[in-house]
Amino acid sequence: MDASEIGALERDTVAAVAPPQTLEIGGWLVPLDNGTIGRAKSAVPLSHDVGPDALGEIEAVYRDRGLKPAFRMADVPSLQPVCAELARRGFSAQQPTVFKTGSIAQLAAFSEGSARVLNKPDDAWGAVFLGEGFDPADGAHRVAALTCSPDAVYGAAGEGGETQAVGVMSFGARWAGIHGMRTAPAHRGKGLASAILAALGRAAQARGVSQVFLQVEEANPARAIYRRAGFMPVWRYHYWR
Repeated sequence: MDASEIGALERDTVAAVAPPQTLEIGGWLVPLDNGTIGRAKSAVPLSHDVGPDALGEIEAVYRDRGLKPAFRMADVPSLQPVCAELARRGFSAQQPTVFKTGSIAQLAAFSEGSARVLNKPDDAWGAVFLGEGFDPADGAHRVAALTCSPDAVYGAAGEGGETQAVGVMSFGARWAGIHGMRTAPAHRGKGLASAILAALGRAAQARGVSQVFLQVEEANPARAIYRRAGFMPVWRYHYWR
């Protein structure tokens, strides 16, 4: 990917999680939030060829607002000087996460299972994030952030007319993005997440969108579902905190 495409991806990624304020400083996107979503509160370079010059200013911006400085850094050779400077400043790499991209056409054909696509999330959609097996504070913040995405649709699936799995598709300037995939623990392995992914893919097709991205923590078993849906890794990143 060239710098323009990387920048578009990062802008669309941050916009989808709706931080209250986002600044641009020296080639970095600096979202300002005090919630639980890492992407909404970690500075990220808009290309993979930036240097460490702006780190001090970014760190000061976070601290001046009472926020903990954090940086989201791709594990690519060109950013190693930045990572070295972060380490010198006392930051450490945490939470390895894989950034993947895929084809909307392949995603739309992934499953024939039944799922609904909502223009606005209902109470049952939000209740999945707050249910057994999930951190309630984190869930509440994710519901608040994801329902504020400036342009998004919401997937829901379940048995017996209930909502037992959910997801979000955001629409940015160039890319669609998958976020907030959650399935209630008692209902995993039933194909509900696959049905949601395909339904969201068809919603993107209807808009003429051809490319989609997502992020998944390296240890998350959901990576297998995304792999079957055609998502391929483009880079791994860490949160430097």
